[in-house]
Amino acid sequence: MLCRRPLRNFIATAAKHWSQQNGVVTRRDLSVSTRCMSDTVGFIGLGNMGNHMAKNLINKGHKLLVFDVSQTATDGLRTAGAVVASCPAEVAAGAKSIVTMLPESQHVDAVYCGEKGIFSQVQDGSLLIDSSTIDPATSQGMALAAKGHNCVYVDAPVSGGVNAARDSVLTFMVGSPDESFERVKALLDCMGKNVVHCGAVGTGQAAKICNNMLLAISMIGVSETMNLGTRLGLDPKMLAKILNMSSGRCWSCDTYNPYPGVLEGVPSSNNYQGGFGTALMAKDLGLAQSAATGTKSAIPLGSLSHQIYRTMTNSGYAKKDFSSAFKFLQGEEQS
Repeated sequence: MLCRRPLRNFIATAAKHWSQQNGVVTRRDLSVSTRCMSDTVGFIGLGNMGNHMAKNLINKGHKLLVFDVSQTATDGLRTAGAVVASCPAEVAAGAKSIVTMLPESQHVDAVYCGEKGIFSQVQDGSLLIDSSTIDPATSQGMALAAKGHNCVYVDAPVSGGVNAARDSVLTFMVGSPDESFERVKALLDCMGKNVVHCGAVGTGQAAKICNNMLLAISMIGVSETMNLGTRLGLDPKMLAKILNMSSGRCWSCDTYNPYPGVLEGVPSSNNYQGGFGTALMAKDLGLAQSAATGTKSAIPLGSLSHQIYRTMTNSGYAKKDFSSAFKFLQGEEQS
């Protein structure tokens, strides 16, 4: 995975693909770019979150050039008015502002540094905004590689969940040079409610992995509480109501309750479909664990949460929303 490579490796990888113009992808081969205006925004990664984020850009008046490995995802955006590219390089040739929303570091590596990646056709002065959740060191390395291509890369991971993405009220944690932040914010404001400048590149990722560690801990705590309370005979909606007006109140309880039927429109009331996958939460907790090891920080609850979500991932919950911790703690097996 990219996050475990020495920094020089991925700078070299980016430079290699930039220099190998012949035999890879040339701008004259990129027919989509000729149909796109200079103010077109590129978007790569149309999963549960990215799909809504991209549609909000369209709703705010942006022309969109998109790519995803899933044809179903791109077909949906085409219907919404986007132009579909055949590869990340084609997006880079047709848009000078690009947002990426990808699962893991290895996917960021492929999209930016791959044979038909962004760096193979990136335009001078381009703004590259990565909203994936990855290792801060990976973001810092990508920023250096981007600088070598006369463009700017910033990390801007998000918080709020699928419903917040749909409703354009996400929180973005941005790591960027000071002089680039206003340009970044102007675009992110189309997809979110809060855009916070955390500092230099990599600090957005640092804030995100801290947030997700706390989220994982609180979701397990709410799941344990809802399980215990209902087994003691309490009505789940009544219990949630009490918690939400008491000192135990938290986002995992009042906005994303893991007990089926307590809240409408959340994954727990849809058989834990959609939302933020358990495997992704395990990945983020792994990032937090690595950061804690590197900084000699004690995270006993974060480490235990990591173990629980890794066990869930290996027990049939990998693609279920992370709030399925409730079902796991009830002892339900997944096929």
